[in-house]
Amino acid sequence: MDPEKQHHRTTSRTKARRRAVDVLFEADQRGRYSPLELSDLLQERLSLTAAQTALPQYSADIVDGVATHLDAIDEVLTTYSQGWALHRMPAVDRAILRMAVWELVFNDEVDDAVVISEAVNLAADLSTDGSPAFVNALLDRLRVLGAAIREELRGISPSA
Repeated sequence: MDPEKQHHRTTSRTKARRRAVDVLFEADQRGRYSPLELSDLLQERLSLTAAQTALPQYSADIVDGVATHLDAIDEVLTTYSQGWALHRMPAVDRAILRMAVWELVFNDEVDDAVVISEAVNLAADLSTDGSPAFVNALLDRLRVLGAAIREELRGISPSA
């Protein structure tokens, strides 16, 4: 990690988020981004991983949640990422944003501020210099919309 980048507290959930982003990024790079293909990749990573430790349960929860709600997540990213088509975003940013949107909308256990902070830190660690500001702005827009966006997204049926 670049020593000039801001250090943040590393929790087990922070590590799990990073591992989930790794799986989501891998799926994107391998062209395996349908809900079924993403679920299949998750099963592969649960049984065989390149990392020295098993995939944490929270990582699996994130990847499974993204796979289940992929259409809704991509719809909100497409709608609210002003000036950026989803396919034109850096792949790592797509992975981070998909994870964060799942946490913001479909996981009531995590405070919005924590989700945004973790996503921005991941973008700072893994992506381009402009990514943290982009990720922060987009996720903050979704946070401000709050209940309305949650209701809208939860109303979109899970990916088939």
